[in-house]
Amino acid sequence: MLKGIDPLISPELLLVLARMGHGDSIAVVDANFPATSVGSCTVHGQPLRMDCSAPRAVRAVLSLIPVDGFDTDPVVTMQVVGDAAQVPETVAEAAPLFAAEGHGMAAVDRFEFYRLAGAAYAVLHTTEARLYGNFIIRKGVIESAADPAGA
Repeated sequence: MLKGIDPLISPELLLVLARMGHGDSIAVVDANFPATSVGSCTVHGQPLRMDCSAPRAVRAVLSLIPVDGFDTDPVVTMQVVGDAAQVPETVAEAAPLFAAEGHGMAAVDRFEFYRLAGAAYAVLHTTEARLYGNFIIRKGVIESAADPAGA
């Protein structure tokens, strides 16, 4: 355990989040998502695991990385098949987490989401049982404060 780090963040996930650079993304996905096949296409090459709901995983990830503010749509979710306007329960639950960061969410169709997730740095597979608990979060930058020692 480390002080100040969400206990759900595994050492492997901590390393992945630290290695991600500005513009890299992480897909936080539900239990039904094809995490192994899609995760094998990512930079990390295999899915990571977090045994919690997707919104809880999002909260843990957002405790360590900023959301990209330079481009549009830094957070993407999966549209409900057959009803693109519907907002899934998991998406509604996570919306305040992104709003607190100053961001909304864009939704794309299922196969576009799979493509984007495969292009991500990593896939984080949760135990979320509710349908459409899928998010892609693009990492932003952390602006450093001036060094008080003047170094």
